[in-house]
Amino acid sequence: MSEPDYDADLAAHVNTVLAEFLREASESIGHTEPAFEPATAALCDFVLGGGKRMRPTFAWWAWRGAGGDPAGDHAPGVLRAVASLELIQACALIHDDVLDSSDSRRGSPTVHVAFAGRHAEHGWLGSADAFGLAAAVLIGDLALAWADDMFSEAPLPPAVLRAGRPAWRAMRTEVLAGQYLDVHTQATGDASVEAALRIDRLKTAAYTVQRPLHLGAALAGASTELIESLLAFGRDLGVAFQLRDDLLGVFGDPSVTGKPAGDDLREGKRTLLLALGLRFAAERNRGHDADIITAAVGNPDLTGNDVERVRDVLTDLGAVAEVERRIETLTASALDSLTTADLADPAPKRLTELAIKATQRTH
Repeated sequence: MSEPDYDADLAAHVNTVLAEFLREASESIGHTEPAFEPATAALCDFVLGGGKRMRPTFAWWAWRGAGGDPAGDHAPGVLRAVASLELIQACALIHDDVLDSSDSRRGSPTVHVAFAGRHAEHGWLGSADAFGLAAAVLIGDLALAWADDMFSEAPLPPAVLRAGRPAWRAMRTEVLAGQYLDVHTQATGDASVEAALRIDRLKTAAYTVQRPLHLGAALAGASTELIESLLAFGRDLGVAFQLRDDLLGVFGDPSVTGKPAGDDLREGKRTLLLALGLRFAAERNRGHDADIITAAVGNPDLTGNDVERVRDVLTDLGAVAEVERRIETLTASALDSLTTADLADPAPKRLTELAIKATQRTH
């Protein structure tokens, strides 16, 4: 029997180990509490129903670049360890949808909306919306608990798992801190460029790119110098990725983003795009344009015409062009950092391809 070629189709192998783990974990609790089955099924469907597997991919190629052997004894364990990142992502997304009162994700009802519908369908007691919110919080919590189980039970030597623990711990804390900072900024109405960038660095750069890179490299026993180079690469690339996502949140095609057009505006996201729009409007004494942007942020009743008006204003003010410029600059800076990292082939090529894919105009 030939060895699996993890490099050739990493996402498929990640999906396979996720499906195996989720089946085993679901069966275990299902035997003792069958009533919990809809919750575990919802989590399984959410995790296996989509996603780019970006975080495991960054982690895997950092491991490979730091000397990890895809045909060696540790490869299956590393695959399982990096695949567990998708469960942290599931937790973050399910909870984000609750925090943002989002109705849809990937073209389907969000978890809290689906469970509210389940409550209403069965005619249960109490508030359907409250039940949906409670179920989503608990399902997100389950994803986080299972992520730790999947990582800690990966078939790797204890010393290897210990080496990855600092990155793992930092990532879990940083993503929650980033989520809190996001809602705090929305609540305080801080529309500054500085606030938007703090969220981008903590919620996205650290969690999506930096810590997965850190984790993969640490599992391979990388030097401090190599990890620092990868963190620098991940910091700039992660912010660039978030800026692209911000643009898609206002200008994106719903068939690509999986969310209604302008949903970031309705949710009140204080992005760099909006912060720059308000800054440029103030600098040019264009109060009417600032009013259009401000009125749209956090307005759940925003129409398609309203979204189009905000798009026109942001484009005319130069905010869109400035975000595009920053994406280009940050991506170039990230790739420069990558050239200084002493990585084994073919990791530099694969990480460069990932960087371009993460920041291109449609993805």
